[in-house]
Formats: sequence, C-alpha cells, structure tokens
Amino acid sequence: MSLQKPLMRGLLGKRLRFHLPIAFGLSIIAALGFKFIVTEPRKQAYADFYKHYDAVKEFNSMREAGVFESVEPTGK
Repeated sequence: MSLQKPLMRGLLGKRLRFHLPIAFGLSIIAALGFKFIVTEPRKQAYADFYKHYDAVKEFNSMREAGVFESVEPTGK
C-alpha cells in the first residue's frame, strides 16, 4: 500500500483563486467600516466644534491668563 503523491503543480494558482477575492472583500469591508465608524464621526465632531468656536475670544482669554511671552495682559 503506497500513499498518493501530493499535487503540487498549479497549487499556488488554485489557492490564489480562492483566497484573493476573500482578501479583497475583507479589506474593502474593513476600509468602509473604518470610514463610517471612525472618520465620519470625527469629521462631524470637528465641524460641530468649529461651528461655535471664536478664535479671538480664545486668544483674549489666553492673553489674560499670561500664556504668551510676547503679548502683555491688558491689566499690566
């Protein structure tokens, strides 16, 4: 009784035809999931923040707190 030899000819092509579409499909699903779960809420959070952000008011509050070395607070 002898064992059958493994079929090595064309093995890589056969495996690639099976695994390559699965790999592409999973990568597309992962990319779309990341886009809609991570980046879209992050962009919306930035848009909401800058909708009501006043840069001049923020600058004046930091100036009064003495954060800057080149700008004196108005009380001095």
